Amino acid sequence: MVDVTGKAPTVRQARAEAFVACSPAIVQALRAGSIPKGDVLAVARIAGIAAAKRVPDLLPLAHVIGVHGARLDLEVTDEGVRIEASVRTADRTGVEMEALTAATVAGLAIVDMVKGVDREVELRGARVVAKSGGRSGDWSRETGEAGGTGRASRADDGA
Repeated sequence: MVDVTGKAPTVRQARAEAFVACSPAIVQALRAGSIPKGDVLAVARIAGIAAAKRVPDLLPLAHVIGVHGARLDLEVTDEGVRIEASVRTADRTGVEMEALTAATVAGLAIVDMVKGVDREVELRGARVVAKSGGRSGDWSRETGEAGGTGRASRADDGA
C-alpha cells in the first residue's frame, strides 16, 4: 500500500461512467416503471452510492478515505441505461476507484433487477472519464492529459 501520510488533504473529484445495454422491451418497461422487482433506477442509485463507500473492502490495497459526496445520474436511452457517477472527497488520495466502483455496481444492480425479464442485458464501457485535484492535477478523457476540461466526450450525448 502506498504511504500517503505526508500528503496534504486536498479537494478531489472523479467521474466515471458505465452503460447497461437492454432490449427494447426492457427500455419500455424501465420507462413505464413496470419491472417486476421494483424501481430499478432508485435501487441502482443507492447501490452505487453505497458501493463508493465500500471500496477498501473490495480492493485490498485501496486507502480508506472519506467519501464526502457521491452522486449517480442514470438516464434511460433507447439502447439502455447510461450511468454517470461523481465522487468527491477532501483527503490525501483520489476517488477514481470510488467513482468507477459506484458506476459499475449501479450497473450490476440494473442487470440484477432486469435479468429475469431479459437475460441478454449487458454491462459495458465502465471507465473513469475525469478527475480533478491532487498532485497530478486535472485530467479528462477528452484531452487525455492533465489540464483537461473535466468533461469527457461521449458519442451518445453529442459532445
